[in-house]
Amino acid sequence: METPRASTIGKPDNKANDIFQPERPNTALFTNERREIFMGASPALRPKSDECVVRMRCNGICGSDVHFWHTGWIGDLQITSDHVLGHEGAGEVIWTGADVKQLRVGDRVAIEPGVPCDECFECRSGNYNLCAGVAFSGVPPHPGSIRRYHVHRAAFLHRLPDSLSYSDGALLEPLSVVLHGFERSPIRMGESTIILGAGPIGMCALAVARASGACPIIVTDIDPGRLQFARDFVPGCITVQIDMQNQPEDLAKYIKQIIRESCGDEPRIVYECTGVQSSVVTACYLPRRAGEVMVIGVGRPIMNDLPFMHMSLAEVDLKFINRYHHSWPAAIRLIQHGVINLQPLITHRFQLDDAKQALEASADRTTGSIKIHIEDFGP
Repeated sequence: METPRASTIGKPDNKANDIFQPERPNTALFTNERREIFMGASPALRPKSDECVVRMRCNGICGSDVHFWHTGWIGDLQITSDHVLGHEGAGEVIWTGADVKQLRVGDRVAIEPGVPCDECFECRSGNYNLCAGVAFSGVPPHPGSIRRYHVHRAAFLHRLPDSLSYSDGALLEPLSVVLHGFERSPIRMGESTIILGAGPIGMCALAVARASGACPIIVTDIDPGRLQFARDFVPGCITVQIDMQNQPEDLAKYIKQIIRESCGDEPRIVYECTGVQSSVVTACYLPRRAGEVMVIGVGRPIMNDLPFMHMSLAEVDLKFINRYHHSWPAAIRLIQHGVINLQPLITHRFQLDDAKQALEASADRTTGSIKIHIEDFGP
């Protein structure tokens, strides 16, 4: 591993906002307001005294990266200039600010991408994921982590145990998303449940549901290849291919019939992991009375056709999450102790110089990708 100038590495007199001078180009994956993707040099890094510079070793591609590329926006967040993508990353600390005490140069870390303000009501109440002023890697105007060197506040860098690879570290972000959903809507051992969507988040939800003792577990998707992947990933799960021509209420009746035939009760909790409007509507018909729908998938800003009368009469709760808070230590322990293994989700690996092709492959459903990782293990 190459290092920056010796005079700046881990010194207690590091000055905040000095330009960090790496010896290698800080190659990064960009998109822009013209919906282009390209490789380029990341802007100069100016780490603060409470931050570290991380030599990135592995990054995962999220559906939001593809969405920013294809549309230029998510909600009211817009791409208006060249912007570095990525927020699922792990790497090695190569520089520490003067105020950083808990980390040292050489520590292997996973990056929790959201850095809150620490001052608002939400932050002070512990719900820092709801901070309106959060600086989230890869979300404009904050540069993402798909680059060779990344600056991040030390408090949101989680040290990796020796048994976890950098690839495991890059999987902690999607796992933490799902854990937060299960923390808000916990499943009980022996309960049936339904997971709508067999993409990366759905597969993380399947792993967590199985680790929680849920049974039987139904997984739905429109893609037969992904359903086969789910059966291989968690043998014993029951898969249902969705026909988009069917009405959501009819689909729900069909899925619940499969649950009954599998000796399971109607589910108390349903986990929606697609963000697709028709799937969310279907999910609302699936729980038993007084049940819950936990929407983990991120979808359209406005959704219509939700069956409010049915949900009202059945007292079905519709719940949501915004990323996560305090989920990372648990995610690390689950992988460290072998309770959950997400490595089978990595279907494709690319080098950093080929990150553009990695993003294109992630957007192309014909590749059969579940999770794509971008690696950079050079000096």
